[in-house]
Amino acid sequence: MKSKFFQFLGIVKKSGNLLVGYNKCEEAIKKSKVYLIILSKECSDNTKNKFRNYCQRYHVPLLEDISSEDISAILGREGLNVLGIVNEKMSEKLILLFKEFNN
Repeated sequence: MKSKFFQFLGIVKKSGNLLVGYNKCEEAIKKSKVYLIILSKECSDNTKNKFRNYCQRYHVPLLEDISSEDISAILGREGLNVLGIVNEKMSEKLILLFKEFNN
């Protein structure tokens, strides 16, 4: 986990600004309490489509194609596929780091 993206994701978790799971993230989007959604590669197509639509409708940035294994390793839980970030500044930083990571 050399990536700054994953290191910062760990900081987001420790700060209490991370939502984990389909239902929590779906509810937060609908209440406009989330600033970023992260979907793993392993999400079902139905889940991906549903969150793409929610993110487009509620104007929430979406990051995709991150390995569930990588997410689980940094956050210490298995099978994590849907994450939500509830802090705006941390969301912006994660988006920047994700872009750097993918270049």
